[in-house]
Amino acid sequence: MVAFGKKLRESQIQEWKGYYINYKLMKKKVKRYIEQMEVGAQNRHNVLRDFSLLLDKQQYFLALEFQIEKIVLFLLEQQGVIAHRLSDIGQEHHSLLQQPNILNISELREAYRNVGRDLLKLLKFVEINAIGLRKILKKFDKQLGYKFTDYYVKTRANHPYSQLRQVFRHVGIGAVVGVLSNTFADLWDLEQCQGSYISIYDQPSYAHRDPVLDSIKVAVDRLSNSTNVLQFLGRHAFIIEEELPPPSEDQFVDERYHFMSLLLNLASTFLYMVNTYIVVPTADNYSLNLGAAASVCGVVIGSMAVAQVFSSVYFSAWSNRSYLRPLILSSIVLLVGNTLYALAYDLNSIVVLLVGRLFCGLGSARAVNRRYISDCVPVKLRMQASAGFVSASALGMACGPALACLLQTNFKIYKFTMNEETLPGWVMALAWLVYLLWLWFCFKEPPPHKSEGKPYQVDAAVHVVVENGHTQPLLMNSEAKEQDEDGEENDDSEEGSEETQKPVTSIVMAYKLLTPSVKVQLFVYFMLKYAMEIILAESSLITEYYFNWSTSNVAIFLACLGLTVLPVNIVVGNYISNMFEERQVLLTSEIMVCIGLLLSFNILIPYSVAQYVGSALITFVSAEVLEGVNLSLLSRMMSSRLSRGTFNGGLLSTEAGTLARVIADATITISGYLSESKLLNTTLIPALLICISSIVTTCYTFNSLY
Repeated sequence: MVAFGKKLRESQIQEWKGYYINYKLMKKKVKRYIEQMEVGAQNRHNVLRDFSLLLDKQQYFLALEFQIEKIVLFLLEQQGVIAHRLSDIGQEHHSLLQQPNILNISELREAYRNVGRDLLKLLKFVEINAIGLRKILKKFDKQLGYKFTDYYVKTRANHPYSQLRQVFRHVGIGAVVGVLSNTFADLWDLEQCQGSYISIYDQPSYAHRDPVLDSIKVAVDRLSNSTNVLQFLGRHAFIIEEELPPPSEDQFVDERYHFMSLLLNLASTFLYMVNTYIVVPTADNYSLNLGAAASVCGVVIGSMAVAQVFSSVYFSAWSNRSYLRPLILSSIVLLVGNTLYALAYDLNSIVVLLVGRLFCGLGSARAVNRRYISDCVPVKLRMQASAGFVSASALGMACGPALACLLQTNFKIYKFTMNEETLPGWVMALAWLVYLLWLWFCFKEPPPHKSEGKPYQVDAAVHVVVENGHTQPLLMNSEAKEQDEDGEENDDSEEGSEETQKPVTSIVMAYKLLTPSVKVQLFVYFMLKYAMEIILAESSLITEYYFNWSTSNVAIFLACLGLTVLPVNIVVGNYISNMFEERQVLLTSEIMVCIGLLLSFNILIPYSVAQYVGSALITFVSAEVLEGVNLSLLSRMMSSRLSRGTFNGGLLSTEAGTLARVIADATITISGYLSESKLLNTTLIPALLICISSIVTTCYTFNSLY
């Protein structure tokens, strides 16, 4: 296994070697701090002060050199070199305008492309240094038990003269990109002999771009954490990427990729979400017709989530060996579960109803759907596939209640009753039967993963990631010990032996890899799923009690809530996430969820439709925004060992969200038995307390969300 420090060294541009952050020296310094503190030769204050100085202005060999500052100054120097080259090429460009020549145009375009490639090298230089800096900050905190990252980021990141801040500013780079964009447009115009002198300022929709400009944009976006709606949607899928994927990996993944198989995975995602929410508008009436209390709808809805807690682990483990077989079993189990759900009416059995929903939960293959995208879709298409996964889930969530609204009928086929309670089960059983046949004939089982049975190898340079055009987090924790160049092995548990790079094999081991910041973010995810489930699952009970809404009204309301998902993500992905830091959006969204919950309480004044709909909309939309930034932060902070294997980061987040739904549905059922008039306030109180707790813990770890 190639250790992280060695990977950084191999990724460096040799002629710039002296200008990179000295990761190896700082690792040795951290080790020395530990030894000095053990014998009482250093105290906490001196260690923090000394390490700050080490980062800002470090004694490097025998000469005083700047770590972060030298990076910034070298960056400016190289920008000056590039600007000088552009000036020289510009003179040739001016001469070409007087006497156009096709051959000279091609030569000039290649010269500009070479400048663009050198700019890409410069961006990779900054990225590697950013990775090293974040690594050493996390290592310091982990080894010495301090919150140094919190202090260092808080005091440096937002200071106007901070060199740390300058690493992530791209004013000079933006100017170079502007020159290249204009010149490429101009050369294309000359080559076509149009004489229109196209300006990218007058015609911003002008589509002609050179590939090198796209690569530069991707590299800048990676450094600045810029995003768009596709990337923001893709983050909801929470597919953790390795920090530096090997160059051979994507070629191998291309062999595993099959478009129809991906489409079948997305169809499975869509159908499962439809299956989850199609019963919500009618679950209370179904429970009443079977002789149970209306609030048992919480158990009916939540039983699916209970079973999903276990099926997620099982299917995640099975997907290490196969994708087709778990999808087939999932479809069969869902077919049986929906049939039992529909038959419960004629059998007059609440037990059969609950068993049917449990079967539906046992058939949850979302872990397989997510793993297929992570393992079998090439890097260049993975973000689109991830966005498709999230969009399919959102559409399924909206289509479930909408479909229930259309099933308002009552007739019999032989002895089987077809009404608004049973038809959701019959329709979904038919849908899964059709899907099963489609799956059997069209799914292509990918070949075994090349690293199966071996630890996943990660030894590529950063340029592979950038040139493939895939936006990934700058930093993932990696647990491995590293051997220094002189052969001495550090006693560092974060970067370790080949064994510690293997995917984790138990939930306990996975939990040990979670830092306090990651635990807080998983708690935030639990909170938002709890709040959303309370709003959705008790909607039929609340609206019938206070407003006497029909099943159709409830279904339309839930469908409208589901339809807000994609528009909200478009706004957040394209605008809000580029205007504010993710941690700022995260905290603001939590506060908005809290406000939405507060507005939902029925206190003193009569409860109105406007109050209910308005508060539910605020809570649901804020939770949707929160989910995107929460999972984005989680993907950046979670250990890279959780990117593969059975107990991966996606499984942990799924389990946290599923557990939240189970507890929320149980709360609804218990509260309903106490008093239907108090159901609303009783279920909102724990949601509000959990939300306030998440805000407090987020504030506590705010500066470590970096």
